[in-house]
Amino acid sequence: MRKSSFASIFALGLAALAGTPAVALVDQPVARAPAGAVRGVEADGLRVFKGIPYAAAPTGALRWKPPAQAPAWSGVRDARDFGPACWQPKPRAGSIYASPLKAFSEDCLSLNVWAPDAAKKAPVLVWIHGGSLIVGSSGEGLYDGAGLARQGVVVVSINYRLGVLGYLAHPELSAESPDRVSGNYGLLDQIAALKWVQRNIAAFGGDPANVTIAGESAGGLSVMYLMASPAARGLFHKAIAQSAYMISTPQLREPRFGHVPAEAMGAATAAKLGAKSLADLRAMDAETLATSALMAGFQTFGAVDGKILPKQLVDTFDAGEQAPVPILAGFNSGEIRSLRILAPPPPASAAAYETEIRARYGELADDFLKLYPSDDVAESVLLAPRDALYGWTAERLVAKQTRLGASGYLYYFDHGYPAADAAGLHGFHAAELPYVFGTSASVPPAWPKIPDTPDEAALSATMIGYWTSFARDGVPRAKGAPDWKPYGTERAYMTFAQGAQPGTRPRPGMYELNEAVMCRRRAQGDLSWNWNVGVVSPPLPSGVSSCR
Repeated sequence: MRKSSFASIFALGLAALAGTPAVALVDQPVARAPAGAVRGVEADGLRVFKGIPYAAAPTGALRWKPPAQAPAWSGVRDARDFGPACWQPKPRAGSIYASPLKAFSEDCLSLNVWAPDAAKKAPVLVWIHGGSLIVGSSGEGLYDGAGLARQGVVVVSINYRLGVLGYLAHPELSAESPDRVSGNYGLLDQIAALKWVQRNIAAFGGDPANVTIAGESAGGLSVMYLMASPAARGLFHKAIAQSAYMISTPQLREPRFGHVPAEAMGAATAAKLGAKSLADLRAMDAETLATSALMAGFQTFGAVDGKILPKQLVDTFDAGEQAPVPILAGFNSGEIRSLRILAPPPPASAAAYETEIRARYGELADDFLKLYPSDDVAESVLLAPRDALYGWTAERLVAKQTRLGASGYLYYFDHGYPAADAAGLHGFHAAELPYVFGTSASVPPAWPKIPDTPDEAALSATMIGYWTSFARDGVPRAKGAPDWKPYGTERAYMTFAQGAQPGTRPRPGMYELNEAVMCRRRAQGDLSWNWNVGVVSPPLPSGVSSCR
């Protein structure tokens, strides 16, 4: 199997879709927003509204168009239950991320709001779920916003179209578009949700002039897409990117950086599904499409179309054309321990490993081997893709925002607990989520169980404090915890292990190595930068040492 298909396939295991815990109905509050009146529930000092439609997803014969205005309703709409998840493949059995889903629909563009009872012009945090842009839902138990809302923040979580239903580009679709572009429908959904927030969140006690976008994994990728998209400019004021990955992405029509053009990928997928026209694709049912397209090799990315995504992310951030907002970004120590499909098989011996690295990295081989040595090949093949995907991205984000004059805060999550460590999952991908949200009791069934101890609760309280403070005023602070310095010239960062520990210069040489690799691949023009790392890296071009 080609490595370039792994991102789509491993996403089958990232569907942690559990409902939030039931709460006693003390009252049934009503919010009267411009979009319409909604009735939610009140519990423990919060007002919670679920399943509010923020837009309508064109379906069936109208499928693959930008989101439309949500239908108006009269009276008071019931908003006590999550809306259906967007259609997606079934999760892989046994995955630590997998939970059962209750309902699916193409018309799935809904959001949820957690607001303090007395909220008035409160900061707003808009959460974008992860799942490789292929799976996931705003109704996951991990993302219950109550813990954050209790710190005075209005929390919004959103659904957006996924997989082939959210990101298909196709020549016929582009021909239909006034802008002659296609794809990026899931990203357009996210932008529509942010516009809804601007128009309506004041009715829930939120401040539309103080909105933070936040997400993990593909949610972090979405945060970067939104920072890069002119269509999202002015809709948010701060950003949080957890385990994001600034990988190369397909151009709409050109074969660049080792990617098949997005339109060509869409046409090839349609042919594999037996669809001779766009009408044939639209006649297929959504459930079949979601699974069959993935199995046919459809790769879900945003497309560089010159309009919604004008350039490759690295180019936008190098040019300083991204949203000039404060950012909080970071990565986890064991990202690849739960995503081993992204790690290449280790060579048979240390000597074979060194031979491969020297053949592939040339003059950068010594730098690579210093960071990822041959004396523990099994560990090195986990660390190298972790850093190339997540570590480099996190530091690049805070460095580029710092250069713009916006503050950047970098973190490294290295926390372990008995069940995770026993399973070889110390600091695994998404492990920080229950601590950020305070949802350790709502993790998916196969997730390593988090112990109910004062130390675990204290770490969660600290992270919630930092995250909500950042959403409030752009500076992360937490009661009884160390000051978190901006990245700045000292390259400051915060480690979360058993507690919070500040430091400077994370993993010296890591950022520089991965930046040089990306720059060389970009300069050559036909090499991608993603999980083709280490012993599966293509031979690097020489002579390019930096980007700008």
